[in-house]
Amino acid sequence: MKRTILAVDGSKAIRFLLQNVFERKYKVVTASDAASAMYWLSRNELPDAIIADPQLPDTENWELLEHLKSSGLYSEIPLIVLSSLNKAVIAAKCDELGVAQHFSQPFNPVDLVNCVDKMFTGIIKSTTKLKAV
Repeated sequence: MKRTILAVDGSKAIRFLLQNVFERKYKVVTASDAASAMYWLSRNELPDAIIADPQLPDTENWELLEHLKSSGLYSEIPLIVLSSLNKAVIAAKCDELGVAQHFSQPFNPVDLVNCVDKMFTGIIKSTTKLKAV
């Protein structure tokens, strides 16, 4: 069974790009705004990762990401920020929220796919270690 990635971005072009670069290896669900993302999260199993832009049309900047990282239900889902904001702003806010991975737009899709692949490999290894103990 394929792992699921929830991609949240206000740009139809970015959602299309994410769908295309990840669809061979992963199941990709896209949402155009925070309300759609939260609706999907409330109705489905939790995704294995979330890729999200902090600037969404229906919320203040970073509001969805702050909610996800502070939620007892969603805080453990790996989160990758994909943003066109200033790189220093992205890095500072990601450090504050505890988001390890972030990409500035424009971004290299190959680098993003490699990041997700490595992240999932790390999750598999840590799960295996927990079972072995």
